[in-house]
Amino acid sequence: MAPAQSSPFMEEDDDNEEVERVELETTSSYHPSAPSSEIFDMRTTVDPSYIISLIRKLLPHSVKNAYSSHGDNDCNASVGELETGIRGTVQTSSPGVLSITNRTDEAMDTHDETSELAHQKEGIEDSFGPIKDNNISTVDEAAWEECGCILWDLSVNKTHAVFMVENLLLEVLLSSLAISQSLRVTEIGLGILANIACHEVLRNRMISMPGLIDTIVDQLFLDDSLCLCEAFRLLSLGLQDGDSVTWVNTLQPEHILRRILWVVENTLNPQLLEKGINLLLAIIESQQEVAQTLLQSLMKLGLPSLLVSLLACEMKHLFGERVPDSSMNLMKSGSAAESASLLYAIEVIFVLLLMLDI
Repeated sequence: MAPAQSSPFMEEDDDNEEVERVELETTSSYHPSAPSSEIFDMRTTVDPSYIISLIRKLLPHSVKNAYSSHGDNDCNASVGELETGIRGTVQTSSPGVLSITNRTDEAMDTHDETSELAHQKEGIEDSFGPIKDNNISTVDEAAWEECGCILWDLSVNKTHAVFMVENLLLEVLLSSLAISQSLRVTEIGLGILANIACHEVLRNRMISMPGLIDTIVDQLFLDDSLCLCEAFRLLSLGLQDGDSVTWVNTLQPEHILRRILWVVENTLNPQLLEKGINLLLAIIESQQEVAQTLLQSLMKLGLPSLLVSLLACEMKHLFGERVPDSSMNLMKSGSAAESASLLYAIEVIFVLLLMLDI
């Protein structure tokens, strides 16, 4: 049998592959790898440019429009610089923090499915401050909420949180809180800030930003339980910092302390009550000289009587009449655990007050 003849087409394919290989090697020599300083630190599975794109989408449209129309205005110019800073080159000096260099490409269109929390307003009637109305564009709010919820989740991670702050997230949130008319936007913004405050290294950055702490305290006069929960949580974390003088000075005015006590006394929301008790506990557990400043004012405003009232109420819930039906007892077990937790916090406050001899 005659040996098989090689096909001329196969020989031609081999020649083409060899030419392509040579061209690839020649071309690659003209495109060396990027220097290490321009390569992302891949310690996270989240694309850093995606985080920056999310931050950019939180910048209020009305602020950007105002800057475009009044570029010579100082306030609007600062917002313009803010947006330019986010879009331009942002370098971080902290080791292990992600860096973005010369990123001018558009944001990726990836959208994570984020569960939407039902935003219920608590019926608290109070004479303090205006109530925010949900009157912004539904489309804008939905987009803001989607991006904000993703950043809210990512800010739990310290590396992500530091990267966000280095890329001007605090400035963006301050702008949003200052003009927001949406309770949901306010809640998300406060939630992100509270997560950032969990990282001790970033609390000083929050203190050093002009107007941020004052804007946070202003949210105490909202009549919304979810916003107040995040505001109380954020303030409690701020008071835990070694340098809590700034937070204390901001809370020192009598009308602010009176508002805190009023909310704790009148809320029917168990979660908000818990956050309020934790805030009072954080005030007492602060540094001795810091605690004295706020405690003296709180005592004059009726803190002892409030604690007695709360203690009696929680004990009534905890040791109330037992329901014969076992299923009803099971349903009440959760509320009993919450009452026990609040009782413990209230008792701790009493003990600390006695120790401080106030």
